[in-house]
Amino acid sequence: MLNKIKFLLICLTCVFAQAVFAQSNPNYPNNPNYPIQQRVNLRDTGKATKQITDDQLLDSLRKKQDHKRDTIIFSAKFIRITNEKLLRDSTQLKQLDTTLTNFEVYSPIFDIKTPKITLGYTGTPSRDLLFNPSKTIGFDVGLHALDPYLLNPEDVNYYRARVPFTSLYFISGGISEQMFKATHAQNINPHLNIGFNLDFAGPKGFYSSNSVLQQNVNYTNIGAFAWYESKNKRYNLLANILYNNLKAPETGSIQKDSIFKVGSIDKTSEPVRLAHTYENWTNSGLYLKQFYYIGHLDSTKKGSASVLPTQRVAYTINYNTHSYNFIQNDQDNYHVFPDYYYEYNYGRDSLTVTHLQNDFSYSFYLRSKTVSIIKNEVKLDLGLTHDYYNYAQYVNDTTLNQYGTKITQQQKVQAASFQNITLKARFSYKFSNKIGLEGDFQQIAQGRNAGDYLYDAKVALAGNEKTGKIILEGYAQNNTPALVYSNWISNHYIFHTNLKNQKTNSLSFNYLNPILKLDFKAEYFLINNYLYFSAQPNGNDASPTQVLAPINLLKLSISKSFTWRQWQFDDFLVYQKSDYQTTLRTPQFYNFSSLYYKVLLFKVLHSNIGMDVRYNSTYIAPSYAVGLGQFYNGTNVTFSSYPIASVFFRATLQRTNFFIMYDYVNQGLFSPGFYTVNRYPQMDRLLKFGVSWTFYN
Repeated sequence: MLNKIKFLLICLTCVFAQAVFAQSNPNYPNNPNYPIQQRVNLRDTGKATKQITDDQLLDSLRKKQDHKRDTIIFSAKFIRITNEKLLRDSTQLKQLDTTLTNFEVYSPIFDIKTPKITLGYTGTPSRDLLFNPSKTIGFDVGLHALDPYLLNPEDVNYYRARVPFTSLYFISGGISEQMFKATHAQNINPHLNIGFNLDFAGPKGFYSSNSVLQQNVNYTNIGAFAWYESKNKRYNLLANILYNNLKAPETGSIQKDSIFKVGSIDKTSEPVRLAHTYENWTNSGLYLKQFYYIGHLDSTKKGSASVLPTQRVAYTINYNTHSYNFIQNDQDNYHVFPDYYYEYNYGRDSLTVTHLQNDFSYSFYLRSKTVSIIKNEVKLDLGLTHDYYNYAQYVNDTTLNQYGTKITQQQKVQAASFQNITLKARFSYKFSNKIGLEGDFQQIAQGRNAGDYLYDAKVALAGNEKTGKIILEGYAQNNTPALVYSNWISNHYIFHTNLKNQKTNSLSFNYLNPILKLDFKAEYFLINNYLYFSAQPNGNDASPTQVLAPINLLKLSISKSFTWRQWQFDDFLVYQKSDYQTTLRTPQFYNFSSLYYKVLLFKVLHSNIGMDVRYNSTYIAPSYAVGLGQFYNGTNVTFSSYPIASVFFRATLQRTNFFIMYDYVNQGLFSPGFYTVNRYPQMDRLLKFGVSWTFYN
C-alpha cells in the first residue's frame, strides 16, 4: 500500500508539473509559538546524571553508520534552525516545522493574518488589505508593491545540520499558478554550516495570457548563506549573498470592465490596455554579521546549543543595490496614464539605490546564578548605525546628437548622496518569571532624516498556564515622507512637495492563552499628517496627499482554535473602525476560518480533509497607478463581497507533505467573480497541487 501511495504522488506531480517555479511557504519553518526551554545553570558543579544532547546522539549515530554497525533513520529532530531574530541577543535554536497546519496557504497574498489585495494573482503588485503600519524610520523610496516576493537578509534561515538537509517545495495550478523552491544546508565541519535557497515563480494569471511573454509574472530569488560558531561558542558569523529579480506585468487591466456581467468565452484571450508593459525590480546584496560573547556563558538546557551570554559585542555590515525599472512598450490608447513628460509610446523609467550600512552594538546582561530562576534580570543594548545612500533616477528622452539626429536615450533627472547616523538603545528588566519590562529606542541624530524616531515600550504580565499572559505595548513614531511622495520625476508623474513628517502613536493590549488556544489583541492608532495617494474624481492623476487632521483607528483581532475529537476549527477575526474610513479604504470586518477532519488513511497517511473560507466586508476599492507603482484613492466604487471558499486534502507520508486544493470552489454560487482593486478582476476557481519533500542524507 505504501508503494501505491508513493506512485500516486509521483503521478500527480507529473500531471500538474507544467513548469518549475517557486514560492516560500510563509508557515515554514518559523513557529512563534514554539515553547521556550526551561533554563538550567551550566555553572552548577553538583553531581548529576549526564544528559546526552541531540547533537551528541547524532554524532554517536553517525559514528555507528561510518563503521557500518547500524542502520540509521534520520529525522527532523536532528536538524536545528535559527535566524537573525533568534540570534539577536543570544544563541537560540529550534526544530523544523514539519506539521500540516495551514500547509495549503502557500502564497504571501493569502497569508492568514496579513492578507493582501493584488492586481489578480500571486506575483503582481500588492498591498495589505488590513491596516498594518510600518514601524521603520529613515530613508524610504516608497515603492513596496512587490515587497512580499523579495528575499531579504532577515528572511534567511541558518541551520545546524551535520546530516545534509534538502527541502523541495513545488506548487502547480496549471499555467495560472507555478512555483518551486529549493533549500539545501549542510555542515562542512561541526562549526560551519553552509547552504543555498532557490526560489522561482512564473504564474500567467487568468486573463490575456495567450503567448504574451511580457504579461507573465517571473521572479527569481537566489541566496547563499553560512553560519560559523566557534568551538567555545563565543564567536558567531552570519553571512549571506542574495539576488532578487522580479518582473510583474503592468497591463492597466483588461479592456472589458464588466467581465463578470457579460462573461467571456476564453478569458486568456481578453485584450488588455497595455499588452507589453511591465515593471522589473532587481536587488543584490552582501550581508555579514559578527558577534562575540564576553564573560560567563549560560544555557537554556544543560549540554544544549542554546547560549545566554553576559556581555556581547556585535558588528554588522550590509551592502545592497536596488534597481526599480518601469518599461512601457505600448501606445496609450486607453488613457491609462494621466500625462506624458518625455516619451509617448516608449518609456524607460528607472531608479537605482545603493545602500551601505554599518551597525555597532554592545549588550550587557545581569542575571542570577541560577539561570532557571528569573529574578531581577537586566539587559541593556547600546548601538550606533551608520547608513550611506546614493540614488539616481533616469527617464528616456529624445535629444539631438552631435550630428543633429534625434535619438532616444536615458537621461539622469535627479541624483543625491547622503548619510544618516542612528542611535539605538534597548532595555529590559524582568522582575520575575511573571513580570517583564522592555523598551526600544531609535533616534536618527544626524543626516538627511535627522529627527526621525521610534520609541517603543512593552510590559509582559504572565500567570500560570491556565490564566495565560498579557502584553501591554505602546509606541511613538515620527518618520520623513518617502521619496516617491516628496521628490519624484518619471515619464508620467512628477512631484515636488513640501510635506510634513507623518507621526503615529499606538497603544495595544494582547492576551494569549495557549491552553485555550486564544490570542486576542486590541490596538488603537492615532495618526497625524497621514500620507497617501489620491486623484481627482473619476481621474487617474494620482498625487501625494496629506491629511493634517488626526486620524483615529481601532483594530480588534482574535484568533481561536477549537478541537472536538478528530475535528479542528481555527478562526481569525478582525474588526477595524476609523473616522476616515473612505481615506484608509480597508474593510471593517475580515475573517479567515479553517475547518478540517483529521484521519489516518491506509494506516500510514496522516491526513486532513477540510475547507478554508475567507471573507471581508465591503469597502471603497482603491485604484492602481500604472507607472507609479502605487495604490491610490481614485473612483469611488464599492464591489459586493462574498465568502471565498476552498476545499482541500492535505497529508503527510514519511518525509513528504502534499495537498490537493480546489480554490474558490464556490465561484458562481453567489457571484461569477470578485474584485479587490478597481478594474482588476481577481482569480478564478482553480485546482491546485502542492508537495514538499524533505531529505536527510
